[in-house]
Amino acid sequence: MVNKRKILNDPVYGFISIPDGLLFDLIEHPWFQRLRRIKQLGLSHLVYPGALHTRFHHSLGAMYLMKRAIEELRSKGHEITKEEALASYVAILLHDIGHGPYSHTLEHSIADGVNHEYLSKLLMMRLNDEFGGKLTEAIQVFDGTHPKAFLHKLVSSQLDMDRLDYLKRDSFFSGVSEGTVNYERILNMLDVVDDNLVIEAKGIYSVEKFIMARRLMYWQVYLHKTVLVAEHTLMHVLRRAKELRMQGSELFATPALDYFLKQHVTKELFLQDEHALTMFTLLDDFDIFTSMKVWITHPDKVLRLLSQSVVNRRLFKIEMQGEPFDQQLILEKHSRVMEKWGLTDKEADNFVFSDSTSNYMYHLGSDNINILFKDGTVMDIAEASDQLNISLLAKPTTKYFLCYPKGLG
Repeated sequence: MVNKRKILNDPVYGFISIPDGLLFDLIEHPWFQRLRRIKQLGLSHLVYPGALHTRFHHSLGAMYLMKRAIEELRSKGHEITKEEALASYVAILLHDIGHGPYSHTLEHSIADGVNHEYLSKLLMMRLNDEFGGKLTEAIQVFDGTHPKAFLHKLVSSQLDMDRLDYLKRDSFFSGVSEGTVNYERILNMLDVVDDNLVIEAKGIYSVEKFIMARRLMYWQVYLHKTVLVAEHTLMHVLRRAKELRMQGSELFATPALDYFLKQHVTKELFLQDEHALTMFTLLDDFDIFTSMKVWITHPDKVLRLLSQSVVNRRLFKIEMQGEPFDQQLILEKHSRVMEKWGLTDKEADNFVFSDSTSNYMYHLGSDNINILFKDGTVMDIAEASDQLNISLLAKPTTKYFLCYPKGLG
């Protein structure tokens, strides 16, 4: 008889217990174990060497926070049945099971319009069949169709257990202290009013710190300019590999990666062909990096140079500014690359590229962070905060960037 009441040692929270045998079985499942092979922060370790933690770590941490949140709400008199609690643990545990390798690069390169939330839902439905319907309520919590709406908010909202864990964890492993949040204070202030999550007013400063920490982590870690150029170069590597493979070129790739390179992969394919989802569950960071290591000697100049850039960290120069780059400047860089490496106009697009990135500190709308005052009044943090002009900070900050090989002048 397997002991399923395991205790895991987490570097962020200390000891984490697995409160139910179903959770143990899901963690043991190969699809969940795959998350050990997908880094939480993609290529951020090229800037912050310690950022090598995985989505496996993060998912377990989010489950731990969910357990703490449920305990807190129960202590305040809110009825959450054993079945509802388990469904919430399962939903948060599996919320990232559909993530592809290297963060979001897969979504923007070798699969068309297929995001990780969509794949997580499909995988949860497949697991539900495999586990005899035991995940039905968890899927309702995950997709927001559960009668108790606040349970979904704990999984996905502007102050959910996902964000609470990744800020704390990513700050810990990257060493960027600006991302540190007081998760215990926020959890202790959790409450529910009219089926909506609220934070007691005395926790408002911890929420303000959480919002600011998120903003700082985006610009300092997630959207760091070196991380941006590395991830966009990786996207170009995969697009070039797919282009060559679909033209019939011989190209080394692991079987899982080759499946996605040799055909158009869409949402419809995942629905129509179960094999597509099976192949996705075999794909992780190792498939991509192993293939790129071989491509650094590939005869195709574009694939070779791009792969060398990522594998050997010979990253392109990146410039960032508050307005779009002058088109004439981009054309000049483009022409120099074509001349220097003997590339066609289309090939040079892989070496000179510009784009923009935006960071919302807080989204104004239906999914608010609500503050509960002693007189029973509930107010959006944007109105309740006297320290931050959140309404102003809710407007997106957009930065434009231009990438090109070093030494072009």
